[in-house]
Amino acid sequence: MTQISAAEVNKLRKMTGAGMMDCKAALIESEGDFEKAIDYLRKKGQKVAAKRADRDANEGIVISKTTDDKTFGVVVMVNCETDFVAKNEEFKAFAQDVANAALRHRCKNTEELLAADLNGRSVQDNMTDLTGKTGERTGVEMESIEAGIVAAYNHQGNRLATLLGLSKDGHGELAHELAMQVAAMSPIAVDKDDVPQEVRERELEIGREQARQEGKPENMLDKIAEGKLNRFYKDSTLMNQDFIRDSKLTVGQYVTQHDKDLKVIGFRRLMLGE
Repeated sequence: MTQISAAEVNKLRKMTGAGMMDCKAALIESEGDFEKAIDYLRKKGQKVAAKRADRDANEGIVISKTTDDKTFGVVVMVNCETDFVAKNEEFKAFAQDVANAALRHRCKNTEELLAADLNGRSVQDNMTDLTGKTGERTGVEMESIEAGIVAAYNHQGNRLATLLGLSKDGHGELAHELAMQVAAMSPIAVDKDDVPQEVRERELEIGREQARQEGKPENMLDKIAEGKLNRFYKDSTLMNQDFIRDSKLTVGQYVTQHDKDLKVIGFRRLMLGE
């Protein structure tokens, strides 16, 4: 039997909110795999905060910016180990410099950003210098969007930032509202068709097992699981979520009211600890 430490049990408990004994059983059943343990708890009908197990709750700063014409945007997360360093003025200035470099060079991803020029040297080399000064590991992650119009939203405290792109210019206020929606509601995809097949299969499997645990007849499990999947779409895909400023409308309906031909090209969301 796989040996599970108290620290591992406590980590899963903090991640999910489930009881200690349930977390221990889940980790034993899944042989220490945190993602499988989360699925195990969900299948047992427990409501858990299913955060990814492979990412630490790092400190740092998250910043989103757009070009002046608002057709391209970046969201950049610069990590450190402690809140003390994150609040240091030099670290905050460095984060701003990195975000500006990402925008200036129109970097598409983290790899391009690390190689980009910042004060005559690569961002990677500048990070190494900063690590030497702070004594803490420094990390960078970034994503980008190019669209007809891109809105950037920076949540207070710079622990969360988003980007959202629309297919046509002239809808700046709407784009900003939807960027705020992404920050607040954390969708995983724009619409149902954008949800990866493996995620759909996973949700169906969990739905069937939950129904089975509730004692539902075997011939009803698939139908019940489909209903749970539709609920998942409503909670987790942007166009099907209730619009936060008018819960009588979905985001899709709200967008259509503005322009029936308008499309959400995509969104990006980075948050410390996720």
